[in-house]
Amino acid sequence: MSRAERQAQATAKLQAACDRFNAIHLVGAAVSVELDSGEVRETVTTSEAQVLSGHTAVIWLDGVRGCYDLERVTALKAEKA
Repeated sequence: MSRAERQAQATAKLQAACDRFNAIHLVGAAVSVELDSGEVRETVTTSEAQVLSGHTAVIWLDGVRGCYDLERVTALKAEKA
C-alpha cells in the first residue's frame, strides 16, 4: 500500500469519527475538554467536528482559543434523537 493510500485511509477514519460526533451532537452541544494545561473545562461547541488538514479530527469550542483534538473532547449528553 502506498503512502498516499495509507493517508487516505487515515483521513477516512478521522472523517468517520467526525461524522459520528456530528450525527449525535448539534453545534452548541455541552462538552468538556482537556486543555493543554491538563485542566478540564466545560464549554459548548461552536462548530461541527471536522478533519483539519487531513491529519486531526478537531472541533472549535466557546471560550477556548483555537480548535481541539476531538479525542480530548467529551460530550456531556447526546443532543440528537
